[in-house]
Amino acid sequence: MEARLRHSHSVSTQRLPSPETMLRAHGLRPKKAWGQNFLRDGAVLDRIAAALEASPDDLVVELGAGLGHLTSRLASTGAEVIAIERDRDLVAVLEDIFDGNSAVRVMAADAKKVDLPALGAAGRRVLLAGNLPYHLTSPILFNILDQREHLDRAVITVQKEVADRLVAVPGTKDYGVMSVHAQMWAEIRVAFDIAAGSFFPPPSVASSVIRLDPRGRPLADPGDSMVFRQVVRGAFSQRRKTIRNTLKSSGVAPVESLDSLLRRVELDPNARPETIPIAGFARISRAIVESQR
Repeated sequence: MEARLRHSHSVSTQRLPSPETMLRAHGLRPKKAWGQNFLRDGAVLDRIAAALEASPDDLVVELGAGLGHLTSRLASTGAEVIAIERDRDLVAVLEDIFDGNSAVRVMAADAKKVDLPALGAAGRRVLLAGNLPYHLTSPILFNILDQREHLDRAVITVQKEVADRLVAVPGTKDYGVMSVHAQMWAEIRVAFDIAAGSFFPPPSVASSVIRLDPRGRPLADPGDSMVFRQVVRGAFSQRRKTIRNTLKSSGVAPVESLDSLLRRVELDPNARPETIPIAGFARISRAIVESQR
């Protein structure tokens, strides 16, 4: 074996060595500060690729391509794959592995700033996959949702705690900003959980794979998506307070007419934000927009 672990151009149909072997061969170690935990369980990787349901006509964007283990499986579907990685050391490994493979384009970029319209040439909607760094999951997810009209579907690995929040319903402890915002714009389900031992090194938290399918239309009419976002963030800024007080403190609604506004949209001003359904937040947002006209 060569020190750089060079592979043939048919790598898309092969299985790569373990993350431990590849890192050692390239003189690298997982960067703890970057939250690097590499999936090494082949069966799990196969399930993730299968859940994305990519076909030869698809464009797949992979966020956090790492050492290419999922990349190779995505490429084996015949889809065009753009493998995005911000760690320059890993970019070099990916370029080495997929050198000459026309199905895979390696890109050094930050997953938080991925521009789907720019990647989806000629207006193509994209499929998205990836094992997200857990400390960056929220900004990456919000960026993805903001570009939902360019996204066909996404299958991503997240911290189980985040997955629980994404699918949470009103009246539960996990229901909050992420639940409301994500479910407003997409259908989300937990595909399966992943044991810590499936990663190298094993993370200290549980993990889940979620599938996200953007809705053709929002769950409810918010009037304005930016106002809706401000309302939801403001509402959950102080979870123990009432919806009246959280909106008052956040300044997203006129204080002098807040009670009448909430009653007009059939919400109790003394209700806690975690009890309000997504349609309720949409009614608040729509009422604010209408009051500003």
